[in-house]
Amino acid sequence: MKFPEPAPGLVIRYSFLWKEDYDKGKYEASKDRPCAVVLAAKVKDTTAIQVVVVPITHSQPDQADRSASLEIPAAIAKSLGLDGGRHWLRLTQLNRFIWPGYDLRVRPDDPGRVDYGFIPEAFFNQIKAAIIAENNRRRLSFTPRDEQP
Repeated sequence: MKFPEPAPGLVIRYSFLWKEDYDKGKYEASKDRPCAVVLAAKVKDTTAIQVVVVPITHSQPDQADRSASLEIPAAIAKSLGLDGGRHWLRLTQLNRFIWPGYDLRVRPDDPGRVDYGFIPEAFFNQIKAAIIAENNRRRLSFTPRDEQP
């Protein structure tokens, strides 16, 4: 299978590992899910590309932690081919890995693809601003996916 070029805004199917699970010593995620690429950067002095993704979930955020999530507008979710439910990006939980890594997964509805397409630029700019705000609050957690704990 040919993988797409990783770029900010690309939504992929990925085996996302939550920070709480990583801290418990797990290195395999319990579920594959759509995730949005928020950063794709060449690793210095190599041809490798490091990618950072945030998960997309159906779980509504807790009222006390609303700033850590951003709801995907229904029209965008539909254009990506996500199901008809509500979807939230969890902005403080990030996985990083070298592309394409071991944890990309094929889409259940299209086994020839690992991507859903791109988030529109205006909405991606909202995501980026929200992640920067959470970073300023020192609330981001990066889970490395290239090595086992």
